[in-house]
Amino acid sequence: MAEPEQRLLMLIDDEPAQSRLISALAGREGWRTLVVSDSETAIATLGTRQGMQLSAIVLDQWVPGDRACELIAELKERRPALPIFMLTTSTSPQLAVEAMRAGATDYLVKPIAPDRLMHALLNATTRETPHDELTPLTEKMPANLDFDAMVGTAPPFRDALAKAAKAARGHGHVLIEGESGTGKEMLIHAMQAASPRAKTAFRLLNISGVPASSLESVLFGHEKGAFPGAFEQQVGALQNCDGGTLVLDEIDRLSMDLQDRLADVIESGQVKPIGAQYSFKVDVRIIAASNLPLADLVATGHFRENLLAALSRTAIELPPLRDRIGDVAALTRHFLDRIGEQPGLRPLGITSDALQLLSAFEWPGNVRQLQAVLFRAAVFCDGDALTADDFPQLRELVGDFDPPEVPVRESSGVQLYASDGNLRPLEDIEADVIRLAIGHYRGRMTEVARRLGIGRSTLYRKLSDLGIDNAA
Repeated sequence: MAEPEQRLLMLIDDEPAQSRLISALAGREGWRTLVVSDSETAIATLGTRQGMQLSAIVLDQWVPGDRACELIAELKERRPALPIFMLTTSTSPQLAVEAMRAGATDYLVKPIAPDRLMHALLNATTRETPHDELTPLTEKMPANLDFDAMVGTAPPFRDALAKAAKAARGHGHVLIEGESGTGKEMLIHAMQAASPRAKTAFRLLNISGVPASSLESVLFGHEKGAFPGAFEQQVGALQNCDGGTLVLDEIDRLSMDLQDRLADVIESGQVKPIGAQYSFKVDVRIIAASNLPLADLVATGHFRENLLAALSRTAIELPPLRDRIGDVAALTRHFLDRIGEQPGLRPLGITSDALQLLSAFEWPGNVRQLQAVLFRAAVFCDGDALTADDFPQLRELVGDFDPPEVPVRESSGVQLYASDGNLRPLEDIEADVIRLAIGHYRGRMTEVARRLGIGRSTLYRKLSDLGIDNAA
């Protein structure tokens, strides 16, 4: 891994404002930025002393225009190990495919989110060996933002979906925990789509993507003249989302002082901008997400217990993919179906040896990483089906492997057999069926009861008897 002082980014961009923004974002993480305004200068720079110190290149597609992929290919030919990122306003998967085939490492859509840029740079420059195949893509296929797109039958996962489906119909605050890449953002959008607040204000704010000096103003707002540089009044996110939903991603990054202020807002329903002599009454639903277990941070004194209590009346934990390996095959087929629909790609099957290889990997990047690996493999596949040979870097990491022991499941996704081959207890199977139904019908309990052929009162009694009343 390169030392911070050696991390030099070459930005190929002719827009001064965007160049300053990207340079500032990179600088916050210890990067120096060398800005060049055209492709000829970029190519010439590779041979200079500074060019030899480069750790990454970010290329704005508009600089070379239609020749963007040609420039990427030429840069890659001259410096094969150098990560190259294409920055564009296009969300077309076809452009992503063409850029990757030309040699791009990743594909970033403008206006660029700070966390997206930094995650992309971090992923590409901190690996001891080049495993581009396993690097999660920053921009992927357009997401399906509903519960039906959440694929998986593992009980902990269905449990999380059941909780989310029920919570979506209410107005209470929600805490979603889970490792990066487990699908927290997708679940949040699914909840919003099914929420009575679906057509009201909605904002997703990534705490780590906002400078610490600006975060208080971004959340709570400020009055004109409240501090040096406050030339205009700013309405904060909490007030802007009055009547709607505010998502606070990576809330574990919030400072202790701001945690106290946020807890006060939740308790009182009043938000007071910086420098104001008055407060505003707000009705805002907060959905908080964290990659780290907040209870552990409370125990070590790094998170406020009162804020955790206020946020976690509905707490949802998304399990990592390694804890639901039995879902890898279904997820793989789901992603390949969607990949095949993208411009520039085609439908592909997958062989059993490839599925066994995918199931033998532990997926530290979780579902997001699995999708990225499949997307990259599909881009370069010449056959009609992906085989284990289409994942050479994955094979290198896994080495010799035995197919994992995956419990036998019916097509419905309900596990009938225990790991020892014996049938599971009837009440466990029944609990899984109810969880599956709640997730499938998005928490509409009347519909769940009707489809199961029981009354609502019977359904709620079973939820209590089976110990899943809080999970549903």
